[in-house]
Amino acid sequence: MEAIWFCLVAVMLAGYVVLDGYDIGAGIVHLLVARSDLERRQILKSIGPFWDGNEVWLIAGGGTLYFAFPGLYASSFSGFYLPLMIVLWLLMLRGISIEVRNHIDSPVWKPFWDVIFAGASALLAIDFGAALGNIVRGAPLDAAGDFFLPLWTDFRPSGEVGILDWYTVLVAVTALCALLLHGALWVRLKTEGPLQTRSRDLAGKAWWAVGALTVIVTILSFRVQPHLWQSFIERPWGYVFPALAMAGFVGISLSGSEVRAFLFSALYLLGMLTSVAFGLFPYVLPSNTDPNLSLTIYNTAPGEYGLRIGLAWWIPGMALASAYSIFTHRKFAGKVQSS
Repeated sequence: MEAIWFCLVAVMLAGYVVLDGYDIGAGIVHLLVARSDLERRQILKSIGPFWDGNEVWLIAGGGTLYFAFPGLYASSFSGFYLPLMIVLWLLMLRGISIEVRNHIDSPVWKPFWDVIFAGASALLAIDFGAALGNIVRGAPLDAAGDFFLPLWTDFRPSGEVGILDWYTVLVAVTALCALLLHGALWVRLKTEGPLQTRSRDLAGKAWWAVGALTVIVTILSFRVQPHLWQSFIERPWGYVFPALAMAGFVGISLSGSEVRAFLFSALYLLGMLTSVAFGLFPYVLPSNTDPNLSLTIYNTAPGEYGLRIGLAWWIPGMALASAYSIFTHRKFAGKVQSS
């Protein structure tokens, strides 16, 4: 049961990145491709019916994590308290900026909230990327599973580590570029005219940056976290996940269809995140000091009976959430109006 729940949490978090990733990405490109208030409103309209529903997957993922691996939840939410509070504030700022931007017609009010929206979106991508880098690198866990991380120390991914070091910063930059690409492809899909053209051009430039960073981060991840190598050596079937990421990345460039290019971007993100999950298994938070102190699916999960009962409730609940997501994306498919 622990392995099943590990897969469910991994898929949920990957699904969140794909879904909320495109509206976070739309926020990142908000001021880069829009040249007028009309174009900025088009970008906001492209994500308007979806962004709050997409964030449900983050809440559901956190709730699932709390239920399935309470030991990890307790450890990570205390050790990563500062970045988690930053995420909370950034999510609130994004929501506020979307909701209140058009309440006052002022030459100061709208540009102010446009900057907040774009800045909060970019910082969210950076924060999520740094969090992923911390999970891959590991934390200085003690025998009780507790740890504390300062914001930074000497910027090395070993020894007395902080939340930020050269590796986690590199992962954060990669996440920023990947979601920028994802968002640009979304705006390209949902708009027409000059805005669509600029989004297409930005996506083309971001594609090269994402490709270079993906190669660099992959190589360095195997050096920073040796357990990744061990997982792929012991279970070579897991190479299917990096293959999916590679297929998605190549497909973005080769696809002549707006829809297929966006779907290939989603496949790239899914492949990358599931590759990380596969490589870390059975760890949920490695220790960077002593591997024996790492948090795993076995020492952080509750009893099997609780996991079985939880699964019986989780399936219908997530089926409803999935049905709602499918309905909204079908209902509001197509180009946004330019008015």
